[in-house]
Amino acid sequence: MTENILRRGKIGTRQVIEIIVLCVIGIAVNIGLSTLSGNLGLPFYLDAVGTVFAAAIGGPFPGVIVGLITNLLKSISDWPSIYYGTLNVMIAVATAIFTRDGFKKRYILPMIFVLAAIGGLLGSIMTWFLFGFAGEGISADLATWIHAHMFKNTFVAQMSADFCIDLGDKAISVILAFLGMLLVPKSVVEELRIHGWRQRPLDFSELRTINRTHVRQMSLRTKLLFLVSTAVTIIAVVSIAIGYYLFRETTIKDHTEFARGIVEYQRERIDPEMIDTYLVYGRAAPGYTDIEEHLKETFECSDNIQFMYVYAIREDGCHVVFDMDTEEVKANDPGIVIHYPEDIAKNIDIFLAGQEVEPTISNDTRFGWVLSIYEPVYNKEGKCVCYSCVDISMNQLNDISHAYLAKEISLFLGIFIMVLCVGVWLADYHIIYPLNSMSHGASVFAFNSTAERNASVERIKSLDIRTGDEIENLYFAYSQTTEESMQYLTDIRRKSKQIDKMQGGLLMVLADIIESRDQCTGDHIRKTAAYTKIILDQLRAKGEFKELLTDEYISNVVRAAPLHDIGKINVPDAILNKETKLDDQEYEIMKGHAKAGYEIIEKAITNMDESGYLYHAKIMARYHHEKWDGSGYPDHLKGEEIPLSARAMAVADVFDALTSRRSYKEPFTVEKAMSIITEGAGKHFDPKIVEAFASAQDEVRKICEQFGDTTQIKETVENKCAEPAKTEQKEDSPEDTPPKAE
Repeated sequence: MTENILRRGKIGTRQVIEIIVLCVIGIAVNIGLSTLSGNLGLPFYLDAVGTVFAAAIGGPFPGVIVGLITNLLKSISDWPSIYYGTLNVMIAVATAIFTRDGFKKRYILPMIFVLAAIGGLLGSIMTWFLFGFAGEGISADLATWIHAHMFKNTFVAQMSADFCIDLGDKAISVILAFLGMLLVPKSVVEELRIHGWRQRPLDFSELRTINRTHVRQMSLRTKLLFLVSTAVTIIAVVSIAIGYYLFRETTIKDHTEFARGIVEYQRERIDPEMIDTYLVYGRAAPGYTDIEEHLKETFECSDNIQFMYVYAIREDGCHVVFDMDTEEVKANDPGIVIHYPEDIAKNIDIFLAGQEVEPTISNDTRFGWVLSIYEPVYNKEGKCVCYSCVDISMNQLNDISHAYLAKEISLFLGIFIMVLCVGVWLADYHIIYPLNSMSHGASVFAFNSTAERNASVERIKSLDIRTGDEIENLYFAYSQTTEESMQYLTDIRRKSKQIDKMQGGLLMVLADIIESRDQCTGDHIRKTAAYTKIILDQLRAKGEFKELLTDEYISNVVRAAPLHDIGKINVPDAILNKETKLDDQEYEIMKGHAKAGYEIIEKAITNMDESGYLYHAKIMARYHHEKWDGSGYPDHLKGEEIPLSARAMAVADVFDALTSRRSYKEPFTVEKAMSIITEGAGKHFDPKIVEAFASAQDEVRKICEQFGDTTQIKETVENKCAEPAKTEQKEDSPEDTPPKAE
């Protein structure tokens, strides 16, 4: 079944049904266990077991759905439960993260603490903003005890109690969910994981590989999440701000209308013609106590009324007509003159003129935030004889507003996380995975071997991306381009190898032609190349020159070795094949082959885009007659001033001269030649190279035996070579010093 779902690259009908069943089971478990816990009076909520179960099996999306619907259903009988849906959503996401690779036992303990922190700590903060200190509920008794015996701060006490209760609750929830998972077959668990592949599905190892793709700044997935979360947040913030503003304005308006009703009621109970009498006789005035009782009943009917009074505002102050006692402030007796309150003092001209006064809002340290309403009371002549006044406490408005804001934020967070889960899912399967799959294929195509590139092309073709949008168009264009590029690249590499082989062959022929002019050197170029490779391999095996001795370097040097004597093309045959000593002038001409070889190869390089091994060829051509002590030619370099390739060639060149038959000498044995090379260490040769060469004596002997110890010399030369060996020195003798002129 799972394979069928993955083969289609989309969610199957059966899988959708199974996910719905999973959500229903999760919701039923949450509601059932929560109700059971409440009926038994257990100190636990047990309303997240189904959420943990659904998220562990189906991933974050089913868990989020279970969490939201659970709290929505619970709110039918307990309305505040809807505000805690966000916590269940967070629990679902956290569970999905912990169980991404299955429900592992080692994750149970940290998972319990994380879920308890979400439900206990965040839940406690939410409760504090919604309802203040919990006077009732599961954790209320424990919070009260902690407040009385441990923490005097009510917020800390409540948070501690909620976390302790939730720690036990989430421990039970996780264990029950884990036991429930053991009852579900593994094949069903695999099916319930939501897949929305719009291409050939990738296995977990492939996903881990492509998800490790590095980018220069920010990944596309992060950008999409940032854009979605930013857009949703901006919309939510604006909506919450507007809602909060309208709520406060509506609440203030309601309080103002309520206050106006109280003021109007108070004004209707007062006889304007009796105001002066009330001020003179007070409670002894006819009807005063009846009016006062009515006003007192009205005052006591609402907790929002902070002060209720009637003042006759005159030049000398406020004359008290009626005033109601409060718990904090004793009422003033009728007829008493008091100073203008601050809000009256600010508008005293309006009050003295008996005009209408706009509601005022004041905020002081004693009474807090107060809304004051003043309505003038007119007698029969239309003269304002007093003001009916009511002060409405607005302190509760802040608490109500904060609770309203907390409710909005809690509802928003649940929806926000759900939108992110959906956004991540859609982004991954419709954009991120297809692009990363193509990107991964391109990286292999660009940098690895031909076989891997061919395999990458086939893999790219097998992705079969079907997003139905521009990405699908991009994929087909990309797939076709990579296939054509691979064919083109293969053809280029094949032709390059042919050209490179042809070039190498031509150069080898050229070297052979040059060597053939010297009737005594024979297979010199092949043997020196073989000796040079032995030396470089031995140096690398000993750990010498690690950064320099790469496979490419050794390959280039060995390929370049046959060209080290290419400069001999400038040396006349008479000098090149002279059987006796060279005089000083002839020897100088012979030495000129080093610079000549360098210049010939340098000219060849200028006509090529890449020098390749020719760079090493010109180096060896110029410097293979330099000596470690600086006595060589043409530039008298010494020590490591001489390039490594030339120092290796110096040993190979001299050793081959010693072990080869010449017209002026018999070949030396390998032991004798190696002894001469060893004696030259530190003077003629680099000691490290001599040590490396000597340590490979068996391989060196095989090279000597492979080519023989004589050169292919014409019969006339062989006859001359049969004569007693001359002791005169030629250019390629081990001492390499100019002979004296005879």
